[in-house]
Amino acid sequence: MASFTVVVGDPDSGMAHQLEADDQDANRFMGKSIGDEVDGGAVGLDGYTLEITGGSDDAGRPLNADVDGANLQEVLMDERQTGYKPRREGERRRITVRGGEVSDAVAQINAKVVDRGSADVEELLGDGESED
Repeated sequence: MASFTVVVGDPDSGMAHQLEADDQDANRFMGKSIGDEVDGGAVGLDGYTLEITGGSDDAGRPLNADVDGANLQEVLMDERQTGYKPRREGERRRITVRGGEVSDAVAQINAKVVDRGSADVEELLGDGESED
């Protein structure tokens, strides 16, 4: 069964929350690509909508939206992109990246909040401090 670490960024608060998606919840992410929207209920954010912004596989190779499918591919990169930072002007390098589609080889998914639910993120995740 697939299992992912989902890092959810909240643009309004500037906070990022690291959550786990296992079994049936992880299946909601399968087959989705970078830029697709997913129901936040998969990670405990009921009523929220998340947009997949990136991720990495179990070896640390980044997902690349320019590569179709979920397979590994060597891409010639000539400018700064996810997974490559040129050291000098005009430098090019062939980098192995994974396609932009989420598969069982993906270990981490990065997402951001697009639509909010009625409750606050900290309330849903139990991160807020309770007053006694």
